[in-house]
Amino acid sequence: MTPQDILAQYGPREAMEYDVVVVGAGPAGLSAAIHIKQLAAAAGKEVSVVVLEKGSEPGAHILSGAVMDPRALNELVPDWKAQGAPLNQPVTGDDMLFLSATGARRTPDWLVPRTLHNEGNYVISLSNVVKWLATQAESLGVEIFPGFAAAEVLYGEQGAVRGVATGNMGIGKDGEPHDGFQLGMELVGKYTLFAEGARGHLGRQLIARFKLDEGRDPPSYAIGIKELWEVDAAKARPGLVVHTSGWPIADGTFGGGFLYHLEDNKVTCGFVLGLDYRNPWMSPFEEMQRWKTHPSIRAHLDGGKRIGYGARAINNGTPQCLPKLVFPGGALLGCDAGFMNAARIKGSHAAIKSGMLVAQAAFDAVTAGRAGDELTAFPEAFDRSWLHTELQQSRNFKAWFKKGPLVGALMTGIEQWLMPKIGMASPPWTLHHSEPDHARLLPAAQCPKIEYPKPDGKLTFDRLASVFISNTNHEENQPAHLTLKDASVPVKTNLATYAGPESRYCPAGVYEFVAGEGGTERLQINAQNCVHCKTCDIKDPTQNIVWVTPEGGGGPNYAGM
Repeated sequence: MTPQDILAQYGPREAMEYDVVVVGAGPAGLSAAIHIKQLAAAAGKEVSVVVLEKGSEPGAHILSGAVMDPRALNELVPDWKAQGAPLNQPVTGDDMLFLSATGARRTPDWLVPRTLHNEGNYVISLSNVVKWLATQAESLGVEIFPGFAAAEVLYGEQGAVRGVATGNMGIGKDGEPHDGFQLGMELVGKYTLFAEGARGHLGRQLIARFKLDEGRDPPSYAIGIKELWEVDAAKARPGLVVHTSGWPIADGTFGGGFLYHLEDNKVTCGFVLGLDYRNPWMSPFEEMQRWKTHPSIRAHLDGGKRIGYGARAINNGTPQCLPKLVFPGGALLGCDAGFMNAARIKGSHAAIKSGMLVAQAAFDAVTAGRAGDELTAFPEAFDRSWLHTELQQSRNFKAWFKKGPLVGALMTGIEQWLMPKIGMASPPWTLHHSEPDHARLLPAAQCPKIEYPKPDGKLTFDRLASVFISNTNHEENQPAHLTLKDASVPVKTNLATYAGPESRYCPAGVYEFVAGEGGTERLQINAQNCVHCKTCDIKDPTQNIVWVTPEGGGGPNYAGM
């Protein structure tokens, strides 16, 4: 049965009405909800707010490095320390390393660009911070529905967004309802705010429907692969922040590593690789495993135990790529829009600030009796904000690195080190690009094949062992949420031309080419493994893969990540 058939037979759906509906209980969505309630309390008014979260609980799907700039949190909850926010480990030192295959060169502190100075910042688990934000929101009267995935945008008669519908539960792989069937519900609001994270499923639809990206550069993404380790107390250096460039990347691809020491003998480490890479033989997961074998990284981890794993697509940000933020009935915020500062390797402060900015616009509109129009005050406020100034200062970062690592390093030094010293806050030029990430991939025959070492099970691991410790799970009897527009394309085009890159760019072993009938190969999709990183939706060279929401509550369940 099609979704329309199911609705016709089992509908209508139950509808719940609110002033503001928020999709996504991440830092952006929760900050928006919190600030709306703060404004309402200060004005003595009542504004109802609901937040939908597809993860089993707030924070379950949240993954970030993370070093957090508390600037936006200071504005949202000024007494966050007294309120018990889990920002426990201040940054105590910065190391910027350029790696060769066997050695490392540390950048002197006085030469480090302003974007990589972390004084006053904190090494955190963003998952834990989001859990704390959820308690703050609930204490203010925000309703949070975890385990409910927003699967459909609802439109009014005039075309404005009027809310969202959650996905149906209990649909079997055959598309038929089974004994556990439960019809989705409608969450209707005067305004709906979308904060799904990078490459949001519904955000992508809204951008296309309202042409929000018209006149903008195509968005640029990276994949971040992260592990959480517990190390010997003798190796712990709480607050140390390490960033690396160079090895193992050897072909000019944009990428680098990070390693942060948390409290309690924990170390978080990971690798970020630009999804505009050209060689289809490249595997971001394997690059991350190989990176850990470098002596400068191994020294932190040897003898430790890996206790967490995850992966997530990341916006590279830049104002040139930001879509129009508003449309009739709603707005995009956080990484759903692309608020990320890749040059600073930070996005949580930007997400929180964007949530606060849209909250003010939504509160003013609701209390003025408006509904379903454009919250134009949001982009206007963004243009006047410190967040806009910050993103403008770093707007060329990724574009320079598209021209090669040497050009990228040189021009980043000029824009982020030299110019501030001579009194120029922002570069006078703006670089643009017109090629989306998926179009960058070259045919496999034109690229050198990359041979990766086998994992040792101590420092390096395979995908399946990694997915296991991400606590990923999906209800098995449900339609695959990794869909193909044309089932023949993976073999006919992706395998034939690009050597099946989906089997390598996926960090969870979802895509696998196996023997089919008559000696041919076919693509097997192991949807149960999916960690919701969205890389396939971005990097598939034919844009044949479309990620849609599975049943709510499925996916990873990150702890301390």
